[in-house]
Amino acid sequence: MNPSDDDEGSALGQVMHLADFDRRPPGRVVAEMRDYWWSLRKGRAIPARADIDPAGLRGTLDFAFVLERIAPGAARFRIAGRHLADLMGMEVRGMPLCAVMNAGARGRLSDVLEAVFKGPQIAELEVISPSAYGCPELTGRMLILPLKSDLGDVTRALGCLVTEGVIGSAPRRFDILADRAAPVIEGARVLAPSPSAAGFAEPAAPWRPAAFDPPTAPRAPLDNAETPEERRARFRVISND
Repeated sequence: MNPSDDDEGSALGQVMHLADFDRRPPGRVVAEMRDYWWSLRKGRAIPARADIDPAGLRGTLDFAFVLERIAPGAARFRIAGRHLADLMGMEVRGMPLCAVMNAGARGRLSDVLEAVFKGPQIAELEVISPSAYGCPELTGRMLILPLKSDLGDVTRALGCLVTEGVIGSAPRRFDILADRAAPVIEGARVLAPSPSAAGFAEPAAPWRPAAFDPPTAPRAPLDNAETPEERRARFRVISND
């Protein structure tokens, strides 16, 4: 057998994911996305969803997404780039943003989302997908920037999720390592994310054995109560003779 054939066969036998060769530094992608959002403001506090032009995103398009707020603390993907599809192993359009998070991180993400829409403000998160079988540890950064809808309310958001490392087997879900907020208007107060509904739950009371009521003391007979003998004496036997 020709050695070159051997080499070719071994190369063809390797599975290569193109997504694993996308080595754009997360910091650069986040900075470009933030700069693009700022360029759309043009003297306004918040740009509109209609202002977004894919041509303007250039190098960040594969990592970009547009969100729609669907409930307090919840948003779904309206548009999502290729990188998110690679991470989840499927098209994510229409899915909730929390789908890319592990269960333990979804409450915090909900708090951050609500602060973005209500503040409104900018949020940046550092995320990590722990290592598992076929899944090396994966770190990344997420940026969420508020947008106005066609109705003028802040119910849209432009963002990006960019990771560093080998994706491995999809889907990859993340935990939140840290989150930061910045005001839309410089110098304005940052709205701290309110705890999610689960944060208001009262802790369960400590278990204690049930207290048994003491035995009831016999009640004293009433003054006018009859004795059994007195009650029997009032009955008369009636014969038919």
